[in-house]
Amino acid sequence: MQTDLRNRDLITEQEWTREEIDTLLDVAWDLKRKRALGESHALLRDKVLAMLFFFTSTRTRASFEAGMAQLGGHAMFIDSETTQISHGDTAKEIGEIIGRYADGIAIRQCDWNFGNQYIREVAAASRVPVLNMQCDVYHPFQILADLMTIQEKFGRDLRGKTINVSYAYASSYQKPLSVPQSLILLMTRYGMNVRLVNPPEFALMPDIIDQAKDNTRKSGGSFEMMDDFDAGFKDADIIYAKSWGCWMTTEDKNESAVIGKKYTNWITDERRMSLANEHAIYMHCLPADRNIEVTDGVIDGPQSVVYDEAENRLHVQKAAMALTMR
Repeated sequence: MQTDLRNRDLITEQEWTREEIDTLLDVAWDLKRKRALGESHALLRDKVLAMLFFFTSTRTRASFEAGMAQLGGHAMFIDSETTQISHGDTAKEIGEIIGRYADGIAIRQCDWNFGNQYIREVAAASRVPVLNMQCDVYHPFQILADLMTIQEKFGRDLRGKTINVSYAYASSYQKPLSVPQSLILLMTRYGMNVRLVNPPEFALMPDIIDQAKDNTRKSGGSFEMMDDFDAGFKDADIIYAKSWGCWMTTEDKNESAVIGKKYTNWITDERRMSLANEHAIYMHCLPADRNIEVTDGVIDGPQSVVYDEAENRLHVQKAAMALTMR
């Protein structure tokens, strides 16, 4: 167990060691038990987390606010559009100034080719830890919650388990690459057999692919890239099929939407779930485009763990805040 993570940024789990991630999960399970038993765990009494949002949110905002309250502190919501951030405040100024007001800064900035850079510029200027609530490259807390959920269902040793990380069609908007990229980065560190399934236009960033392959060499398991949607389901233990934009092909959102319509049949349905192992679970970070991205029968069915997954956002985030903001 790693006992000193004070003041550590969490921008991507790739920058934390396996031991540090396991420590965070150990703390998350302890805090989850305490909440289940009604035991007080006000570990951050009088602490303030500044939450800066450039994009709307449901689970992220609610879970961070609830988490800080349960830890005895306060979450301060900052909307970029209703503050001077929208026309003046620089990343350096935010890091310097908000870092003096608060004990931690959490940021959600998903603009393509900008979000991660912005978060790192804030972190460079901040005297307090910076937590990435999602950017254009990474979504660390979602994927830590995913790992926690998978370990709850299959045990801590995930070697030999197969996860299907697949593109799925959605009509709502052109979503970031951050979820599939963080998934393949973290799951390859745990010895899993990771399948990345996507149409050619919906590739991920090449350096992320290279890092995932390197993780596999170090931890065992396998990393396979495929373009056959049905084949990705065959004999899989975890199905994680969701939409993302074709940012590596075009930055034009309208063009991306047109390309996506070529793959409207990439939907997770009961037939495809039957191709997976009998005990397979269905995961999604939510919100999902129902009956477009996934059928109601799957997302509301017995193999779905999406609500456990969403709950675990609360616990891993509380663990990260407790460890870094003390």
